Amino acid sequence: MTRLLERLEEGDRQAVDPLFRLVYDDLRRLARAAMARESPGHTLQATALVNEAWLKLAGGRPPAASGRDHFLGIAARAMRQVLVDHARRRKAERRGGDRVRVTLAGAEGPADARDLDELLALDRALDELDAEEPRLRQVVEYRYFAGLTDDEIAGLLGVTRRTVLRDWARARAWLNRALSGEAS
Repeated sequence: MTRLLERLEEGDRQAVDPLFRLVYDDLRRLARAAMARESPGHTLQATALVNEAWLKLAGGRPPAASGRDHFLGIAARAMRQVLVDHARRRKAERRGGDRVRVTLAGAEGPADARDLDELLALDRALDELDAEEPRLRQVVEYRYFAGLTDDEIAGLLGVTRRTVLRDWARARAWLNRALSGEAS
């Protein structure tokens, strides 16, 4: 995988397909974990999340990843971006969008709208956290969105497992304050 990432970074677009085949199962695992945290009836499926995240990763400048775990961390961030973009589109549709919507059954209730608001609030809070403490944002993304273990995160960030646990606790406290409207 490291060699494929190097080839991709060197501009070898022939490395895209073999890399995708190699990481597909890992990406599906990440997507299933991310989708498990979404509200029931979410219109985006894990396969679509993998595909859209892959398009983000492979479509532009290739990610400069140093190995499997680092690549999965980058993929987790891409999945977060896809989920947030999807939530924004859904929220815009709820406000009317550019079409008239008439539903007779299966209307989505306010709980679903609240879930969209919560995801967008989490995204904003993570962006604010990144401005103050980038490593804390990375710990949240790697753990929450990528499902990496504390040991994997420690290896990626070049810190100890104990530091990751401390960062996770600090990040959760910071996010709780930010999401509850308290000053950080």
